[in-house]
Amino acid sequence: MIFTTTQRYHSSLPEEDFINRMTGKHVNIHNLDFEVLKKDHSLSIIPHAEEEQAIKTLPITHVDVKKNGNETNVVITSKMRRIDSGGPILILLFCAFLFIASFALLYVGRERQITYTLLGIGLAIFITFYVRLQMGYFDYVRKIRMYVKSKLELQAM
Repeated sequence: MIFTTTQRYHSSLPEEDFINRMTGKHVNIHNLDFEVLKKDHSLSIIPHAEEEQAIKTLPITHVDVKKNGNETNVVITSKMRRIDSGGPILILLFCAFLFIASFALLYVGRERQITYTLLGIGLAIFITFYVRLQMGYFDYVRKIRMYVKSKLELQAM
């Protein structure tokens, strides 16, 4: 999907030790609680936003742990919750429509002012959307990834 990020790491820590370190823990990011749950040989980090009144776009993170010889491979995949993905996708579609309309008017129409206005509005909306995603959703993703990395002695792949 569009808002999915994946990171891969190697660790010398055994698979069972890493899973035991993480299972049942809670991560507190921006006064929002994330719980770590165990599934087979992977972990899920899920937000608890039941009492949250503000509209927030939150990630669900899956941490896959696989034994490879004497080291452990860790794959961290964060994706947007399905309930949160509607708004950002609508904003992207609206911006794409504005860009396509402005480029079509650039080649077909004679009104340059309308063309540049549509392009400017689309660009302003997209930049605002991108900055808000970086300050919100992707900030949660970065902090969850740092939390998982802090539980291991990691070397980037």
